[in-house]
Amino acid sequence: MNLDRFFKLKQNGTTVRTEIMAGITTFMTMAYILAVNPDILSAFKTGATGGDWTSIFLATAIAAGVMTIAMGLFVNFPVALAPGMGLNAYFATIILTSQGKFTFSMALTAVFISGIIFIILTITKMRQMLLVAIPDSLKHAITVGIGLFIAMIGFKNSGILTVAVESGNDIKAHQFTDVLSFETIFHMGSLENKGVILTLVGILLISILLVMRVRGAILFGILGTTVVGYFMGMVDLATLTSDQTTWVPDMSKLRFGDFDFAGVMTTGIVSVIVTFTFVELFDTFGTMVGTATRAGIMKNKEEGTKRVGKAMFVDAIGVSGGALVGTSTVTAFVESSAGVAEGGRTGLTAVTTGLCFLLALFLAPIVMLIPGSATAAALIVVGVLMVQSIKEIDFQDFVIAIPAFLTIVMMPFTYNIANGISFGIVTYVVLAAAANLSGKSEKKYSIHWLMWVLAILIIARYIFIGSQG
Repeated sequence: MNLDRFFKLKQNGTTVRTEIMAGITTFMTMAYILAVNPDILSAFKTGATGGDWTSIFLATAIAAGVMTIAMGLFVNFPVALAPGMGLNAYFATIILTSQGKFTFSMALTAVFISGIIFIILTITKMRQMLLVAIPDSLKHAITVGIGLFIAMIGFKNSGILTVAVESGNDIKAHQFTDVLSFETIFHMGSLENKGVILTLVGILLISILLVMRVRGAILFGILGTTVVGYFMGMVDLATLTSDQTTWVPDMSKLRFGDFDFAGVMTTGIVSVIVTFTFVELFDTFGTMVGTATRAGIMKNKEEGTKRVGKAMFVDAIGVSGGALVGTSTVTAFVESSAGVAEGGRTGLTAVTTGLCFLLALFLAPIVMLIPGSATAAALIVVGVLMVQSIKEIDFQDFVIAIPAFLTIVMMPFTYNIANGISFGIVTYVVLAAAANLSGKSEKKYSIHWLMWVLAILIIARYIFIGSQG
């Protein structure tokens, strides 16, 4: 295969080496999902209702590998897919809090059905219309918001950011409470924590390499941080030779097609399916647009819109495909921005990342050596790179500035991409309509009819389904 011709490397101003480095970088920043997803979904080991760590690990690697390669080959898009954080937590939560009402198989069935809904929405081009309907200012705000969101992930995972729990407050699991005027939410982590120190070292190392314009700065920064982690006693090479270390995957443990349609029909899981669909709809859109904008794909709006539309179709298949092999919602990963920041512009980046996931089936012990502090540092630096899009937003125009601001801040502060996009869409529609009706505005603001529909659906969602989730 002529890689240059197939992936249009010269046309996109990139090279094979750059794309492969970008793909490995994306994998490095996403590799944590191979450990985190099985931990979350196997937290409820209750016989047939629970998930097995090994089966979920296999499903995670296979789903991420196959769907990411498909994204690269069929769309030529530098975006990687894997079971999404947040959605996997919700997946586990509905089972843990249902007191046996919902089983693991039922939850997989709900994800599978939501994937079918996405395929229909994509075929009818309803999802693609979002690219035309949403103003450019909100698209840039989404990019910035996602940058802050993934930086927040990095700060949280590293221990640099900690949650303040006020004494005397008894907050039960899965419940929320208002923050009082005298209470604080976040605090700086302790510098006595080795993980915090290693993350700070990683941030400095990656930043220095970026300043020196070293190609592959983020990847080399992750590897360098891992080496430092070894000397700090945070990387244990002995695990590679342990008798309990498994190098060959046991595919017999894969829970392929583990669905329970009969149970779903008698349980009333409609709200769960709607929530999966709603959150995935905006999470995917935000990630696709944010990554495409950062990669320069949206400079040609017509061509960019077509490619993102095709990417959404692969993503839709990935949702049901992931459920088929036994994992929660597979979605486009915001960490793909790490590869784009390293120069990834084509599907070769995605194919490289996908192959790394499949190889991880055999190299899991080595992948697990990379400390979370190393990938956390990379995510924080990538956040800086994505926030650069803020310069494209006109903050002098309040019709643009207020929705953009709410889009940006609601993502990291509520730890939810969909919340940010929702607030941005509703406020833009209201403010643009008010400006147009007042007649005092210097310009006429365009409001696509789909924006009205989305605003109504968003309001209905928060009223009838609830704001949490």
